[in-house]
Amino acid sequence: MANAFESSPDMEKFLCDRLLDPTQPISERFRALFSLRNLKGPGPRNALISATRDSSNLLAHEAAFALGQMQDAEAIPALEAVLNDFSLHPIVRHEAAEALGAIGLDSNIPMLKNSLVLDPAEEVRETCELALKRIEELKTSVDDNGSSVVEKSPFMSVDPAAPTSLCCSVDELREVLLDEAKGMYERYAALFALRNNGGDEAVSAIIDSLGAKSALLKHEVAYVLGQLQNKAASAALCNVLRDLKEHPMVRHEAAEALGSIADDHSVALLEEFARDPEPIVSQSCEVALSMLEHERSGKSFEYLFMQAPMIQL
Repeated sequence: MANAFESSPDMEKFLCDRLLDPTQPISERFRALFSLRNLKGPGPRNALISATRDSSNLLAHEAAFALGQMQDAEAIPALEAVLNDFSLHPIVRHEAAEALGAIGLDSNIPMLKNSLVLDPAEEVRETCELALKRIEELKTSVDDNGSSVVEKSPFMSVDPAAPTSLCCSVDELREVLLDEAKGMYERYAALFALRNNGGDEAVSAIIDSLGAKSALLKHEVAYVLGQLQNKAASAALCNVLRDLKEHPMVRHEAAEALGSIADDHSVALLEEFARDPEPIVSQSCEVALSMLEHERSGKSFEYLFMQAPMIQL
């Protein structure tokens, strides 16, 4: 039997159709998206590219994120078009910029430099700054054989910054992360170093950085707290989700992180804010609750072959 990372043509078509069907619940479309990002080839790539133009900004930004995590260079022209399209929500353009940094090719530098100057949204410009720095670091982080020596994330993610490699204490990393005068890449590097440390003091420092001025940084902090699944972060993330004045991209990441932490209070709050008037937030709560339901039932949130209806294997 094929494993979860292999696909028949019928299964691939099912996943692509499900992803792009606006009549499906957002949670089902996300299930298809999470399955497609594990597949290679023009079919999954083109479906994800199409999804970057979806009417759901949450789905569109997740599709751009997936293309970056897949590090598929064939997606670069489409990601550039998304980045340059000011009619799209900043959260989608931001994710396109991050994806270009994740792919990491020198040819992406001119387009990122252009958006660093011209994009009207601060969170997009800050993302371009990060992506440019990541590409620059990739060029210098190679061994004598030309192989990358960038530390791989223990969370299996392509991070927008490499964790600080210097032997810094948690207190020193905390100081960098909370310093508003530091560059965004340096603060991200401290954040990922603290994440990889994972101790109570490191988690406390990460939680404190939810008070940063940058929406971009705060959204990444919430994402990292979701990766860590530490219940100590629950109260702070609940406060972020409740704050209607907070940037939607920060509230959305807080919602997803609360779904990962999944204590009773978090779940109750997700159920409440699944009716939030901001679709990026309400849909995030819906997806988080659906993922949690599958996890508690012992089923994978991603589509597996035996779960897809009417598919001949």
